[in-house]
Amino acid sequence: MSEWTIGIIGGSGLYEVEGLEDAQWIAVDTPWGRPSDELLVGRLSGVKFLFLPRHGRGHRIPPTKVNARANIDALKRAGCTDLVAISAIGSLREELPPGRFVIIDQFIDRTFDREKSFFGEGMVAHVSMAEPICERMSGLAAAAAESVGIEIAKGGCYLAMEGPQFSTRAESELYRLWGCDVIGMTAMPEAKLAREAELPYALVGMVTDYDCWRPATKAVEVAAIIAQLSANAENARNLVAALARMLPAERSPSPIDKVLDSALITAPAARDPVMLARLDAVCGRALKAQR
Repeated sequence: MSEWTIGIIGGSGLYEVEGLEDAQWIAVDTPWGRPSDELLVGRLSGVKFLFLPRHGRGHRIPPTKVNARANIDALKRAGCTDLVAISAIGSLREELPPGRFVIIDQFIDRTFDREKSFFGEGMVAHVSMAEPICERMSGLAAAAAESVGIEIAKGGCYLAMEGPQFSTRAESELYRLWGCDVIGMTAMPEAKLAREAELPYALVGMVTDYDCWRPATKAVEVAAIIAQLSANAENARNLVAALARMLPAERSPSPIDKVLDSALITAPAARDPVMLARLDAVCGRALKAQR
């Protein structure tokens, strides 16, 4: 059993949670470059939280340029035990209108211009992504949302697109045929990297608009998204505060905590020391366990 340290990855303003105690911004250096911003560290209802603005304060980093490896490494290095990502999404389903929150449980990754793994030549690993979301954290996030009156859908497939442009109508229709429920630009490779770093990860999507498949609605426009984002932000802050209140007093182990025990494949004699040094936070536990 251990204490919770919850990492929250989200947009500007999310970290302005009422009741955050002992709050301070800290810089965390990583071998993968600079994270999107400093981490805001504080306590809510006695639980340690670390907030990371995914696009940097002021939303200055576009989706493709978000250094997800540095972000996840920084959160792991700072002691996070679990992650909750909160992201704006577009809806591909009539029954998911703007303002609805969605607990994501599956992904289709269509990004193509991002570093997607901590591992590579000199240290190879293959983690399973069959069930990419932590069921425990997703359940806690859903319960927290319901406790503060947020309308939430439990379960949804997220199409991760490269961006920064929005979909064409043909693409939007295709994603609906694939069975996708929502669309966004930031959850991949974030979710994959969280799994490689042995961090249980949940994603709460906040619907800002219908994607352009819907003839009765205007095509996606930034102004409308920003307006809905502002409306969603207070609900997101309330969700985080409720989550802090609802966490069990102690954190029991998760299977994700040791996922690398069965994922590291490079023989010890063939491992690159330089690569291993970069992986100290991500897989230091697993490497020590193999000695």
